[in-house]
Amino acid sequence: MTPSSKTAPSTPAARATATAAKQKKIQAAQDRRDERARPAKAAPASARGKAPAPGPGRSEPAPPLPAQHLAKPGSEAEMQLKPRFEAPHYRGSGKLTGFSTLITGGDSGIGRAVAVLFAREGADVAIAYLAEHEDAQRTRELVEAEGGRCILIPGDVKDAAFCAGAVRQVVKAFGKLNVLVNNAAFQEHADSLEALTAERFDETFQTNIYGYFYMAKAALPHLHRGDSIINTGSVTGLRGSKELLDYSATKGAIHAFTKALAHNLAERGIRVNAVAPGPVWTPLNPADKAPRDIARFGEKTHMGRPAQPEEISPAYVFLAAPCCSSYITGTVLPITGNAGDGA
Repeated sequence: MTPSSKTAPSTPAARATATAAKQKKIQAAQDRRDERARPAKAAPASARGKAPAPGPGRSEPAPPLPAQHLAKPGSEAEMQLKPRFEAPHYRGSGKLTGFSTLITGGDSGIGRAVAVLFAREGADVAIAYLAEHEDAQRTRELVEAEGGRCILIPGDVKDAAFCAGAVRQVVKAFGKLNVLVNNAAFQEHADSLEALTAERFDETFQTNIYGYFYMAKAALPHLHRGDSIINTGSVTGLRGSKELLDYSATKGAIHAFTKALAHNLAERGIRVNAVAPGPVWTPLNPADKAPRDIARFGEKTHMGRPAQPEEISPAYVFLAAPCCSSYITGTVLPITGNAGDGA
């Protein structure tokens, strides 16, 4: 037994709490570096002369956004400007009736919006999340209000044993598993390669790609013909991001993993696809960017604003529902707010 294994937390909840503390430590170190490098820099003035593009039948929040910085892992309940996840314009039609689904990172952001629409389409939903208990409980209430059953599974997707246990809990609760959504992520910017520590690099890769691998491996024995895996990629995996070197690399790996696994599982009738969002207003980014930077988040897209989670979640329904996408596998679907981005 190694010294580190002697002191490792012994339960999934304890390991999740330790990971949340580790992520806060990484964030605090980067915050100090940002302050030393840019102590007096203000949020840049808007360079856009046109109004941002509207959302589904209504205007959407646009820069300047609240200059708020969240402590990691980031709580939606603490956001001054709440993300829009309800999708009141979206009417369910039973596309996922009887489905059992598991969403990692399902407590908030895109994951919460997907959970709501899955339930609206008739699915039961399991939410795997790190330690954001208030957000997770709110998501469960939303799923149940849509008529779906919901269970909450706190833990760290970097832990293969947790992933296997989470899948077992889903099968025990719902009797089966039809759709896995890999969505949990860690993101922290670094202004240079020199500033990117091995500890941070490992945290990003172990969460964003190892976590997807562990969950897919655990889920596979329970998936059958017509079932699917949906991975959350990113526009950064399509064209990179100069301050998100490790995050961009993991998202590129997720896109390649998606295509390769789709090929691998095609003969078994299991579809594997990915969604690659651009900037989306979720806790992930205010928990990364400095307040002066988050104020202009999403402004440089052709749409002139970040997406709301409810503008991304219908894509997950589309890829999960055999009635919509039975002939689609190995696709990375870009929803980036820009013309020209592609897989």
